[in-house]
Amino acid sequence: MNALLTNVFAGLALGSTYALVALGFVVIFKSTGVINFAQGGLLALGAYLGYTFAGDLALAFGVAVVLACLAAAVAGASVERLVLRRMVGQPPFAVIMITIGLLFVIEPLITAIWGFHTLNVPNPWNIRTVEIGGLVLGVRDLWTIGLTAVVVVGFFLFFRYTAFGLAMRATAFDPEAALAQGISARRVYAVSWAIAAALAALAGITLAAGPGGLSPSISFIALAAFPAMILGGLDSPSGAVLGGLIIGLAEALTRGYQDQLFSWAGSNVSVIVPYVLMIVILLIRPYGLLGTKDVRRI
Repeated sequence: MNALLTNVFAGLALGSTYALVALGFVVIFKSTGVINFAQGGLLALGAYLGYTFAGDLALAFGVAVVLACLAAAVAGASVERLVLRRMVGQPPFAVIMITIGLLFVIEPLITAIWGFHTLNVPNPWNIRTVEIGGLVLGVRDLWTIGLTAVVVVGFFLFFRYTAFGLAMRATAFDPEAALAQGISARRVYAVSWAIAAALAALAGITLAAGPGGLSPSISFIALAAFPAMILGGLDSPSGAVLGGLIIGLAEALTRGYQDQLFSWAGSNVSVIVPYVLMIVILLIRPYGLLGTKDVRRI
């Protein structure tokens, strides 16, 4: 039983990271109708900025996290302002290709500045653990789950109870009607990119502060979070959180019981589990668990 609960806890921590990244995907998709493939690059950029603030500048870890998220938000808004704003009204495929291009621009810039070697991000928990009811839990995992919970609650409160959150929801629902009410779609798009970049940065920092350290390959975490977004629904923020937790739990449980259940399939079954779940859900519910079903009148 302890092994099961330990794996579940590890899955919730991993799923929290996926949830943050998937939430960033959904924010941009809801406001622009485009899947942002540059999310992995923004995640890596935020993680390296966190390393710079916490390591090179020796700032307190909490301060470094806040500054890295703010810097990533500025970078995200700048990308929207300087590049993507010129693509308003263009086919979604063209915009998606630009986000792919941005990913391949950001990654070489990161390696040019910080190099290819693995870096250790200074953090307050290192490899500390706590024992609760006989379970040994990582302090970093507790912080990851706690931070994600706070951010997700703040995210939903922002969208539900603030004027600008309402403006973003209105623009996502009907851009033309929102524009007629005096809502600036351009401002909404810029803030959407800023929020997505900040969420990615937070996910990147919490992941990089783990025992594996920080390397350029951290951007690939966005590929694992992509099924979480599809699983929950492209246009559903709550679905992104749910999808992230489901994917994290499935991956952790598969890794924990791989030798007993999947020894015949090799040693990397947990890597493909998110994509298997994504395929199964798409076959049953093409719009995701909490996504909006597309209804067309003929």
